[in-house]
Amino acid sequence: MADDLAFARLPLRRVELSPYAEPVPPDRWPATIPAVAQLLRDGLDLGPATVLVGENGTGKSTLVEAVAMAYGLNAEGGSTGAMHHTVDTESGLHEALTCRRGLGAAKWGFFLRAETMHAFFTYLQEGAGFGEPFHAMSHGESFVALLDSSRFLRPGLFVFDEPESALSFTAQLRLIGQLGDLVADGDSQVLLSTHSPVLAALPGARLLELGDWGWRETTWDELELVGHYRSFLDSPERYLRHLR
Repeated sequence: MADDLAFARLPLRRVELSPYAEPVPPDRWPATIPAVAQLLRDGLDLGPATVLVGENGTGKSTLVEAVAMAYGLNAEGGSTGAMHHTVDTESGLHEALTCRRGLGAAKWGFFLRAETMHAFFTYLQEGAGFGEPFHAMSHGESFVALLDSSRFLRPGLFVFDEPESALSFTAQLRLIGQLGDLVADGDSQVLLSTHSPVLAALPGARLLELGDWGWRETTWDELELVGHYRSFLDSPERYLRHLR
């Protein structure tokens, strides 16, 4: 990573183990996940855009949730200050972390995760008085309506956990365009976890591939995800015959 001065305007430059935190037992979840163990050991430097890619169970959602909560965002999504709550599912990892922010950077943020979108939209309509009738829309339409709202016109940290579950191919391209615009202004920052090769192609993003090794920085062409999709689209029957 470049020196700290280059990222002085970023809302979140680095996440690391707090020197005041209680020790995290290495044999207790979520520290048993290699990517989480790496975070606790080495910390995580964040650039203007960071994308986490990996199979289920490699820790993508656990990491983005912990970073979002350490920053001050609600575990179930929303902007800074959102207080809605349904059921405790978070790991508690955020309690062991500390955030290094850019001097003079925006402190606002927004967290959106696919698995809690329904409850979040209920909160927006009933608790926060947000005008859009999200529950009258399809899952994808409500997501796009939220992206088009004024909430995305201010600088801050934007955290997304597998947003592709709500989006068509063209809507994913639209999201990439919006995220690219956010990052381009220099005052906003994106942290994204995804299974989508489309969203993984976010221009200028630092790509981290998670697995049994923890995480490693890579390129879009080198992602296992991209290789699998290319092979499947080239010859789907090679994969499908193993399902019979």
